[in-house]
Amino acid sequence: MEQVTEITNIIALTMGSAWAAGINLYAAIATLGILSVTGNITLPPDLQVLANPLVIGAACLMFVVEFVADKTPGVDTGWDTIHTFIRIPAGALLAAGAVGEVDPAVSLAAALLGGTLAAGTHGLKAGSRLLINTSPEPFSNWTASVLEDIMVIGGIWTAVNHPWLFIVFLCLFILLMIWLLPKLWRGIKMLAAKIKQLFTPRQVSPPLE
Repeated sequence: MEQVTEITNIIALTMGSAWAAGINLYAAIATLGILSVTGNITLPPDLQVLANPLVIGAACLMFVVEFVADKTPGVDTGWDTIHTFIRIPAGALLAAGAVGEVDPAVSLAAALLGGTLAAGTHGLKAGSRLLINTSPEPFSNWTASVLEDIMVIGGIWTAVNHPWLFIVFLCLFILLMIWLLPKLWRGIKMLAAKIKQLFTPRQVSPPLE
């Protein structure tokens, strides 16, 4: 039974870290570091660096920067675009580090799964925010951003304290993500087509003789 509990804890921490990194990497790192410093979690050896005060301070600082940027329509899309090259690799590294000192094949498998999950959550976040930004009012953008921050912090806490519950929620989230991503992609293509149409000069018909 203890072995099952340990495996469940590892899976929850591994996938929870990757899932959260795809949405808000800095909130995920800061939350893991603070939970470790306060004695609420014992991080695997490869992730113990997250408990370093410098790492926690840097993550909190970048979280504040992202908190502001993520609530500014237009700026958040640029921020998400840049972080495509940051969140996904970081999600893979966090997942690989969370499995602890095991067979390299297990670490590689965790990195692949973690990177894929981080890519999915990042794509869902960036795509939905791009469509939300088509609304002229900023309140929907602010609401989405705050909910994302709460999801990341609450999700990490749940993964640490209630791993089975987190795994159930994660499975439901993945099913929702699989259903939503194609719809988001179609919406983004329609938006791109409308923008292209706005900047395409209309052809003037020649006068009839």
